[in-house]
This record gives sequence, C-alpha cells and structure tokens, in this order.
Amino acid sequence: MKTTATYSPTKWDEKPYEQSSTMKLTKASVEFAFHGQMEGHGLVEYLMFYSSYDDHDPHKAAARYVGLIRFKGELNGKTGSFVLEDRGMFEGGVANSSLTIIPGSGTDELRGITGAGTYTASQKSSRCDLTYELK
Repeated sequence: MKTTATYSPTKWDEKPYEQSSTMKLTKASVEFAFHGQMEGHGLVEYLMFYSSYDDHDPHKAAARYVGLIRFKGELNGKTGSFVLEDRGMFEGGVANSSLTIIPGSGTDELRGITGAGTYTASQKSSRCDLTYELK
C-alpha cells in the first residue's frame, strides 16, 4: 500500500553538543503533526552534523542527520504506532530523507508493518510518502 501525508513541526528543541567556527554537532527533540492518510503525531530525536551554518539564518545551513521517529495515530484508517528510521540531508533550505519502517515496531492495528519511504520539507511545504505492507 502507498500513503501520502503532510506534516509540520509543533516543537523543535535543538542544542549543540560540540561546535567550532566551521561545524557543529547537535541533538534535537522534535514533535511533528501529520495530516492526510497519516493522521497523528510523531516524536523524534535527531543527531545532526552541520558542515556549514549561519547563526542568523538556519535555512542557509548544510547538514546530515539521523533520527528515530515514533509515529502514533492512524495510517489509512488503521490505528496504532510504528517507528521510522530517518536518514537525510539538509541543503539549500530543503530537507530530503529516506525512511525505513523498523520491523517489529508496529502496535495495535499496525502490528507487523514493514516498508520504506521518503520525505521532503522546506519552509513552504512538507510531504511524506510511504510504501508499506501489513502482515
């Protein structure tokens, strides 16, 4: 099955744990609201490496990131939760990620879910596309 959703951050708490004048490493605790065929919220912890950044305009940064997103809500009318592994890159004000549903992470009506997808996010829009199977 395929699903598409939009999402937006409702919380973004990011703090550096190592920094120089040319790079920084950060940890961010983030919450997302999902709408569409995925209706619910996601909690994620990101680790990020910024190869360049501008303290005055974060959208000018270049970064790689990894995270684990726990989605909880409805997926095409089925309720439950699952965890997505998120690996991506932020450049030119756009985040692009590859997503993998972690096998064994599904609960309730989403137990047994597997799959993968992508998301793209900018200041103007965000979109998440997943292809998945329920066993």
